[in-house]
Amino acid sequence: MHRESPLRVRVEDLTVAYNGEPVLSGVNLEFRGPGLVQIIGPNGAGKTTLLKAILGLIKPARGRVLLDGVEATGRPEMVGRYAGYVPQNPSAPKLSPMTVREFVETSLRLRGVTRSRERAAEVLHTLGIRGEVLESRLWELSMGMLQRVFIARAIAPDPKMLVMDEPLASVDPAGRMEIARIIAGLARERLVLMTSHEPSLLLGHTDIIVIINRRLIASGPPEEVYREEVLRRVYGESVARGLVLAGEGGAHG
Repeated sequence: MHRESPLRVRVEDLTVAYNGEPVLSGVNLEFRGPGLVQIIGPNGAGKTTLLKAILGLIKPARGRVLLDGVEATGRPEMVGRYAGYVPQNPSAPKLSPMTVREFVETSLRLRGVTRSRERAAEVLHTLGIRGEVLESRLWELSMGMLQRVFIARAIAPDPKMLVMDEPLASVDPAGRMEIARIIAGLARERLVLMTSHEPSLLLGHTDIIVIINRRLIASGPPEEVYREEVLRRVYGESVARGLVLAGEGGAHG
């Protein structure tokens, strides 16, 4: 748990371009854990690009990323000491013989974590991954269960920050509710950054909403930012109204 040493993430004037075309321009943000940050915006808004820049996987054209005041821009190995990552729509190689238990244990061993077997068992049990599932091959799992296994792998080293790209996508409704419950619990112990097309499911557990559309539109507590007049600026009137109505239910979830 990291309540006594919260991670501070600072993004300064972040600009990312692909083939000379800006994808993000002049983004400035600051977060401190523990807590949940939801990053939202329409398709092509730059949400995944922002996450990858924070993880050091993309070197920006301009600007920088600081973790606890230390330069982390374009340094994935350094960021990896702080962060666990769950990619969008994680997939399992069809020919991989690895079981769920082996997948998490191997990840810990590669990171030099001692007592990897015990730590893997503890995390898997905490996330409700038990019994016969532990010996299942990754490719045998449903998308919802596979997502939970990837979350287990990401948090097994006990990182200060968990970064998740659309963790609720491609999962059935029951699976989405379970994963949302898991995320809410994890955010009580560490900083969780996630992109989402369904912010309402976790709105009541969210500390900061970030709205981007190739630039920063708004950032702040949901009660200040998740408002129809703000959402209309990026989604249009009908979609913005639908998001607000869904959020009125999700805020009490």
